[in-house]
Amino acid sequence: MDFGSVSTKSSNLRIDVVLPVYNEERDLAGSVSTLKTFLRENCPYNWRVIIADNASTDSTGDVGQALASESSLVHYLRLPLKGRGRALREAWLTSDADILSYMDVDLSTDLSCFMPMINSLIENKADVAFGSRYKKGAQVERGLKREILSRGYISLIKLFFRSGFSDSQCGFKAITRRAARTLIPLVENQGWFFDAELLLLAESYNFRLFEVPVLWIDDEDSRVDIRQTVSEHFIGLLRMRLAFSTGFAVAPSPAFLAGAGL
Repeated sequence: MDFGSVSTKSSNLRIDVVLPVYNEERDLAGSVSTLKTFLRENCPYNWRVIIADNASTDSTGDVGQALASESSLVHYLRLPLKGRGRALREAWLTSDADILSYMDVDLSTDLSCFMPMINSLIENKADVAFGSRYKKGAQVERGLKREILSRGYISLIKLFFRSGFSDSQCGFKAITRRAARTLIPLVENQGWFFDAELLLLAESYNFRLFEVPVLWIDDEDSRVDIRQTVSEHFIGLLRMRLAFSTGFAVAPSPAFLAGAGL
């Protein structure tokens, strides 16, 4: 894979930053520009932005391809089917970067939180790192309805699984390549439940998790269908609860890790 080189980089370590998108023709170019400027000024490692277009029906594809043609630091990936989880699976499993990350294209999470998340992996403090809107120090701006739904959802996860993390759905995550190669093939969901399933599996398999308190502002123009998303999450939680109760989610054996090339 072709990673753009910058003479001031402090090491050969490589980071992919994935932007899963669906019908984002209006905001994509501005978000990519903002992200590239931030990374140039703040990330001392080799990096690349990947636009993972999951079946957009507007001009997102044209915008994404144009951005990729203008810079070796931007790559455009087109998927024929919808699904944020599907987009992340494809982008992460086909990458040879040392650290794989993603964020929502609306940049709801302030970019100042990016390097603390990445550094927790680089410094070997964690295998999976992610933003939390409920960790002490987080600052969040959003409507009451979404706040109630989000807090109710994480309470349900804690009730079902006694999980130790405080926020599964913040669109701001990073994972080491080793952890990704082990965990992502086990994640069944291709949509919005992908994040929660990934974290539940990571916790069950004893991978180290690190939560970063974030500065987060709700995107009022979100493409998320709340009713459909709530249904998807509830079904996903029931499926995972059944899997856990039957012993599906247990620490991987040495033979499994050896088979995964780890």
